[in-house]
Amino acid sequence: MEARAVRPRDLRIELHADASRWTPGPDTLAAFAFGGDSRPGDDPRLIDTGLRTGDGRRAVESWLAPGPVTISADGEIRYAAHEDFLFGRLEIEERAGGIPEAAEAAYRQVRQFQERQPQRHLLRIWNFLDAINEGEGDRERYRQFCVGRSRGFSDFPVSRLPAATAVGRHHATGWLQVCWLAGKRPGKPVENPRQEHAYAYPRQYGPSPPAFARAMRLESGALIGSGTSSIVGHASRHDGDLAAQVEETLANLRELRRAGGGARVTSAKVYLRQGVDDGGVAGRIRAGLPGLTDLLLLKADICRRELLVEIECIWN
Repeated sequence: MEARAVRPRDLRIELHADASRWTPGPDTLAAFAFGGDSRPGDDPRLIDTGLRTGDGRRAVESWLAPGPVTISADGEIRYAAHEDFLFGRLEIEERAGGIPEAAEAAYRQVRQFQERQPQRHLLRIWNFLDAINEGEGDRERYRQFCVGRSRGFSDFPVSRLPAATAVGRHHATGWLQVCWLAGKRPGKPVENPRQEHAYAYPRQYGPSPPAFARAMRLESGALIGSGTSSIVGHASRHDGDLAAQVEETLANLRELRRAGGGARVTSAKVYLRQGVDDGGVAGRIRAGLPGLTDLLLLKADICRRELLVEIECIWN
């Protein structure tokens, strides 16, 4: 598939489904690498997610600034910056304190770093962690991650929460990886009328609710969605039924687009739970999102163990 660009006025996102010859350019803010041979090299903008693609090929999602970027570091944080945008990454090793301590440390560092930057407004965050569903009840690793994130975010206003995704690798690395997009100008958080605000989930989902908005609308008009699944209100729907979960997720995405004023959906990343056959997922998604140009299928575990699929979309 040839790469096609999402073209807001001031930011571009490209999906390269076959990235065997892809290399970063001077305007590359960051690039998520997927597939067994991600070859991140020495360029800090290349983020090896540890996730595999549905077809086994190497793929890249690149985020491009309006002009050349500057690459730098601040302690453990590595980042690339343009006058209007910044893309940062931070890897925290899990040690004795486990995932909650790692998440707290990561989010505290992100907040402190962002407060010093001209591109200070958080727009979008991605979290990649090992064994996201391991553990029972409140000891589940995703719930413990949410505890740590809440502590690290502390009194961060819910009205400014960024869009986000948290997915699990199938193999152990011992590291929590947090990546984020920030801007000189704030975006507008968008919520989905079909779903409860994630930050207001009831206690049954863990000691600390997830801290993210359902989407973020940029000043340019582009709408960047969070990871979206088969959840209505706060409850998961269609346990074990992949086809029904895909349809419910598509309904959520259509409602999110209406709420955020998004125009045409231009790209989508699909996280399909490890070990689940795709069952024609790509075809169903293309049929349910008319106008979709780029689609990338990835293998990852989802934040709730009954969920089989999660989709991220960008509208422009």
